[in-house]
Amino acid sequence: MIGAVQGYEVLVANWGEDGVKVCQTERPDLVILDIRLNDIDGYEVATRLRGNRRTSNIPIIFLTEKRSRSDRLHGLELGADDYITKPFDIQELRLRVRNSLQRSSLGSVTNPVTGLPEGINVDERLTDCLEGNDWAIILVSLDNLDGFREAYGFVASDDVLRAVSLMVKNSARKVGYPDDFVGHFSSSEFVVITNADAVANLGERIRSRLENSLDYFYPLRDRDIIDRSEERLALRMADLLPSQGPFDDLDHLKTVLLRRKK
Repeated sequence: MIGAVQGYEVLVANWGEDGVKVCQTERPDLVILDIRLNDIDGYEVATRLRGNRRTSNIPIIFLTEKRSRSDRLHGLELGADDYITKPFDIQELRLRVRNSLQRSSLGSVTNPVTGLPEGINVDERLTDCLEGNDWAIILVSLDNLDGFREAYGFVASDDVLRAVSLMVKNSARKVGYPDDFVGHFSSSEFVVITNADAVANLGERIRSRLENSLDYFYPLRDRDIIDRSEERLALRMADLLPSQGPFDDLDHLKTVLLRRKK
C-alpha cells in the first residue's frame, strides 16, 4: 500500500516477508520497523535486510512497544540506526526520520553493486563542470532494467550493472583521459566526465561495446523472443558540452543532459 505521510511517500507492508520483498524491489530510503509482526518478527526482517547487498545500507528505525534494555540492544546489534518505543511523540519521530535520512544521504558515496561513485560525489564533479570550459559529459542509460530484474532476479540484474560499469570504465581507460570520471547518475544510469576532444570517440566506443553485449545478458533460450520485445534491455545515451549552455546551476545542467538522451 502506498500513501503520503508528513511529506514522504510511504510504502506499507503488514507482514515481515512482504516487507523484505518490498525493500528488495523498491529499495526505500528508510525502513521503520515493528518487532511484533504477523509472520517473521522485526529482528528477522532486519537480519535479512542487513544480509542482502541491495538492502544492507538502508537505514532502519525500530518503532515498537518492546521497551526492555535487552530488546533495544538486540535491535542495535542487528544494525538498526535508531530505536523508538511506543507510545511515541510524532514530532520526535519526524525529527528522527529527517536526521536518519540526512545521515544516509551524506554517507551514500558509492554504489553497493558496482562500487562506482554516486550521490554527492557525482554532484560535486558535475558542479565543477559549471566553472570550466574544457569538459564533456556522457550519459549512459540502461532502459528496462526493472523488467529484466522481474524476469530473471536480482542476482542477474546486479550482474548486468556490474558488467556495464566495467565496459564503461574500460572504454574510458582505452580512449579517454587518465583523469576521466565514471560514476552513477542514477541506479541504472552512468555518467562519464571527460575532455571535449575525447567525447566523440569515447561515446562511440561505449555505444558499440554495450549494444553488442546486451543480448548476451539473456539466457540463450530467450534471445529470439527478447529481440522482438519492446521490454528488452536497451541503451540510450547523451552528451553535453559547455557550448550547449550556459547552465544556471547543477539542476539545470542535469535537466538539459537528460533531455538529450536518445
